Amino acid sequence: MTDKTLTPRPSTLDRDAFVARFGDIYEHSPWVAELTWERGLTDAHDTPAGLAEAMGQTLRSATPERQLEVIRAHPDLAGKAAIAGELTDDSTREQAGAGLDQCTPEEMARFERLNAAYKAKYGFPFVMAVKGSDRHAILAAFDTRLENSPEEERRTAIEQINRIARFRLEDRVQP
Repeated sequence: MTDKTLTPRPSTLDRDAFVARFGDIYEHSPWVAELTWERGLTDAHDTPAGLAEAMGQTLRSATPERQLEVIRAHPDLAGKAAIAGELTDDSTREQAGAGLDQCTPEEMARFERLNAAYKAKYGFPFVMAVKGSDRHAILAAFDTRLENSPEEERRTAIEQINRIARFRLEDRVQP
């Protein structure tokens, strides 16, 4: 994908306008946008890739506690919030795009079991950038990632969240 310029260009926005436009990129965590803006933006940050890298670095350099807050802000995949229609618009689109709204009752039961096992082991929800994936690949990823150490899984979740942010920024490019 060619990296097009975001409009309005992030480097031209004042703090309030930047946070209003990009504060929702990280699920219920506008502080990522706030800190990214405070660190300074140049025209290199006016593309989805450039801004995603800057925002991703903000999250990667945050304390483990702050990272866990962002991870915990994410909903379970194919979980109760999805069924109840309580997801953010972005999460709803992403989960539907991966076919999670079309799970069989058996698949839903498996998602519920894996979500519970994952949360019991790590203390936070399973997060995966599901764009371009499907429910079968997601279920397989659960099985693989349940073998990770807690530290490895926290890092994996952060990188998945940064991938989600990049996808969300790419979706904001005007055609």
